[in-house]
Amino acid sequence: MMQIAKHIKKEDLDQLNSNRGLKYLLAQEETDYKSVLEKLKYERRIKELQIELIKMQTWVVKRKKRVMIIFEGRDFAGKGGTIQKFSEHLNPRNMRAVALPKPTVIQKRQWYFRRYIEEFPLPGELVFFDRSWYNRAIVEPVNRFCSKNQYHKFMSEVNQFEEMLINDGVELFKFYFSISKSELKKRLKEVKSSPLKKWKLSPIDFKAIDLWDDYTMYKERMMKQTNRSNSPWIVIDANNVQKAHLQAMECVLSQVKYK
Repeated sequence: MMQIAKHIKKEDLDQLNSNRGLKYLLAQEETDYKSVLEKLKYERRIKELQIELIKMQTWVVKRKKRVMIIFEGRDFAGKGGTIQKFSEHLNPRNMRAVALPKPTVIQKRQWYFRRYIEEFPLPGELVFFDRSWYNRAIVEPVNRFCSKNQYHKFMSEVNQFEEMLINDGVELFKFYFSISKSELKKRLKEVKSSPLKKWKLSPIDFKAIDLWDDYTMYKERMMKQTNRSNSPWIVIDANNVQKAHLQAMECVLSQVKYK
């Protein structure tokens, strides 16, 4: 520790000397104090932001506001993990996380947006969508789960649909979690080898690398046509999981006008 002390600030050294810091250092095969320091700083900052989220939720409930945050991006970009960090300490009575399954036969015959409307926030509620109606903008056309006519119909309706939401008072956030091709390969390999995580894999995931360019093309088209001043896409660099958590939280907290 004396060797490390020559190269870092006193406040950083104090963190490393804490019980948690020493625990992380001892858990490493090779001492990497910089990674431990980054983790400690992340934990301190995430706690600060989660406290602010509680304040924001209290304001949302009191003012009967409706907040909807949708998370889009390639599989394993970190959408679900970020939602978990958002909701970890919130009052579950006034928030929901939505991850819809495949549409039923009946739902496929209905107006496309209908099953999402049923999950919209009530007054005084926050709702997090782990994927949303934008499935039809990227995942469905790439994997041929919808027809060309269905795709073009969606693209012609979605801006007006969101305009109605916003005009009705819903505070809408649209996050796109962006990762590199090499990072996706790395994460797929980690999930495949993990007995606790491999249940997340589906046949679609194994084709994601081969279809990388197709996903990119539809993503860019979606961004170009649906990035509007009152409902912009907020692109998160998700190669670093911890930074992605912090950036998304800071963005929401900076835009919701809570006290």
